[in-house]
Amino acid sequence: MKGFNHHGVWAIYRFEMARALRTLWQSLVTPVITTALYFVVFGGAIGSRMQELDGVSYGSFIVPGLIMMNLLQLSISNASIGIYFPKFTGTVYELLSAPVSAWEMVLGYVGAAATKSIAIGLLILVTAMLFVDVPIAHPFMMLTMLVLTAVTFSMLGFIIGIWAKGFEQLSFVPALIVTPLTFLGGAFYTINMLPEPWRTVSLANPVVYLVSGFRWAFFDKGDVAIGISLGFTAAFLLVCLGVIGWIFKSGWRLKN
Repeated sequence: MKGFNHHGVWAIYRFEMARALRTLWQSLVTPVITTALYFVVFGGAIGSRMQELDGVSYGSFIVPGLIMMNLLQLSISNASIGIYFPKFTGTVYELLSAPVSAWEMVLGYVGAAATKSIAIGLLILVTAMLFVDVPIAHPFMMLTMLVLTAVTFSMLGFIIGIWAKGFEQLSFVPALIVTPLTFLGGAFYTINMLPEPWRTVSLANPVVYLVSGFRWAFFDKGDVAIGISLGFTAAFLLVCLGVIGWIFKSGWRLKN
């Protein structure tokens, strides 16, 4: 039985991280500036005119949603670009013929994408702490949700990178699906503010469970129970694993 090829995984991981380091300044400055602008607009101009939400100041309340919004977008884009470029340049044939299994390849690409997303998420958290008080009621659960979400959506990005036939398709899901779902998923408000039937309709939005679980880790309060949030995220992770397994078994779009 073939053993685990950690050298192959490390080579892919190191290459992807090196690619990110080449644009390190842009990768670090962009989220810091964006976060600062959100607090100027939402935390300052709007937040000063709003009452507390669930006993939390509005500036603090939007922090988990802001982190989650960036985490979802970055996880998808990092992983999708990582696997799309070998297809675009033709080096995917070298990967498929290398002594690296399919799951070792996934571990390298998804691991690198998740690492970059988690690092940016923590950077946004530190930046937010410069503007508002951000209590973390459950640090372990906060890190669990952060890592679980980053890995899950990096897998989704990996699937999108294989599915995409052009650069415009790479941005289709993050821009036209994930971003609207995030804004409508309680990132900057609680869905308990919505009247029926819109509150019930919002529960069909998968991002609601991600944002709610992450917010619970900070303030011990969420729109849905933390167990449901964790269960949903884990279930979506298993779905992504199943889809990736089918892709490598069938060879769908790996060579075109």
